[in-house]
Amino acid sequence: MENKINVFLFGKKYQVPAGLTIMTAMEYAGYELVRGCGCRNGFCGACATIYRIKDKQELHACLACQTEVQEGMYVATLPFFPLVKQVYNINEIKPTEQIMMQLYPEIYCCIGCNACTKACTQELSVMQYIAHAQRGEYDKCAELSFDCVMCGVCSSRCPAGISHPQVAMLARRLNGKYIAPDCDHLEERVKEISDGMYNDLIENLMQKPVEEIKELYNNREIEK
Repeated sequence: MENKINVFLFGKKYQVPAGLTIMTAMEYAGYELVRGCGCRNGFCGACATIYRIKDKQELHACLACQTEVQEGMYVATLPFFPLVKQVYNINEIKPTEQIMMQLYPEIYCCIGCNACTKACTQELSVMQYIAHAQRGEYDKCAELSFDCVMCGVCSSRCPAGISHPQVAMLARRLNGKYIAPDCDHLEERVKEISDGMYNDLIENLMQKPVEEIKELYNNREIEK
């Protein structure tokens, strides 16, 4: 017999097998997750979740796809975590320190508590990449934040109200457009795609069964 534990999903008690992630436990309980999350036809980072354990007051934030359920876990999901997304035209701004001050001035209110880094589901050095953004070191900020999935858990813990993922996204865009060296072969490939050179190949691929596509992918020739 399976080892079952008690969890509370959106206020209702369920018994689910131990060892499941929060996401799979929700599906086991009958919830249908068909959109939003990256592994459910959406985008990665969308399953940011808060929970607490019975008789304990501390709130935890996590990604439901990678966190196992625990006995007495109370789970709730939010439509989004608090993020401010400024609107800008990447072609009209430059990688100066002033542009970050103009769009995300709250980063200069960082008190160095490191709560963002401790909360990060990807174990990124969040406070450090914000420090790079403060100094206009967008290449370093881009490198440290490269694996960010934009879940916003770091921002949920920030007393200064910093939108860390959006700051990092701006830094990566500035780095990609203005700072990182040009990639000639990538530009050539993008032009080939835009010119329709691969239309027939893509159309042919779309007609194949999923299993055949997986086989082709797993045995593809990887460029050096």
